[in-house]
Amino acid sequence: MVEVTDNAAVELKSLLEEQNKQDLALRVFVAGMSCCGVQYGMSLEDNISEEHDIVVEDKGLKIVMNKDDADGLTEAKIDYVDGPSGKGFVIDNQNGGGCNSSSCGGGCC
Repeated sequence: MVEVTDNAAVELKSLLEEQNKQDLALRVFVAGMSCCGVQYGMSLEDNISEEHDIVVEDKGLKIVMNKDDADGLTEAKIDYVDGPSGKGFVIDNQNGGGCNSSSCGGGCC
């Protein structure tokens, strides 16, 4: 369902350890839609609902998502990038759609 790359796992584990928050999960969620596809968000979470959430583990990390968001996160991959444009966590999902310039006037992507 949601995959964490090796780079992202190392960085996230380091971040959790630095902040002494190893017991928290990474919540991944669908933040909205645009003509460029699905927009995602992430946060650290300690409030997990057995009724409303799905919990998966990958590379020793606990990942939680709302059951309503699970379909939108199919094939999602969490990565950590460090390059000329900056560094940080990103979520890539090949099933998340792409730019539809006819519906946004071509200016969003």
